[in-house]
Amino acid sequence: MIPAESAVKEADGLAFGRRVREDSGVDFNRCYQCLTCTLSCPVSFAMDYQPNQLMRMIQTGAAAEVLRSRTIWVCASCETCAARCPQGIDIPRVMDTLRQIALREKIAGREAAIPAFHLTFLKSIRRWGREYELGMVIGLKIKTRDFFNDIGLGIRMLMKGKMGLLPHRIKGAGEIQAIFRKSREVGED
Repeated sequence: MIPAESAVKEADGLAFGRRVREDSGVDFNRCYQCLTCTLSCPVSFAMDYQPNQLMRMIQTGAAAEVLRSRTIWVCASCETCAARCPQGIDIPRVMDTLRQIALREKIAGREAAIPAFHLTFLKSIRRWGREYELGMVIGLKIKTRDFFNDIGLGIRMLMKGKMGLLPHRIKGAGEIQAIFRKSREVGED
């Protein structure tokens, strides 16, 4: 007999898997743990859960562990795993969906600086149509409250002209803003 609390957690887990499948459009249940994704991944060494493990955790409904994992933020979305998967599972799309769910639900993961960078980068693209390095650095420093850790590097970059003081707009900034508006309408932002 399953205790009531376990049954509730299992139901929540199944709902999490359904949500990931619906939001991503990817049937991760086809994963049979061949390890091709993990063996192909160039950043698996930096992950707390390997890609195949993460697919299994989603299948079993381990929502909290998945959404707090370092893996979803470390994934480079290089698509090597998807290209080599014998089942055609688009793992980068699943990772992106998991990042969006974590951001929407304001789930603090093990990598606080990476989601802060993600949001700051998107804000820069939305506003300027491209990355504005100095604005991004300032925004990231404010979000992470890590003001002085790499100040020497920042000064050297400014001195060498690697980081502009003022933002540069691109010609198609309106089109990029339209993409962001559309993603908000569809619920992806």
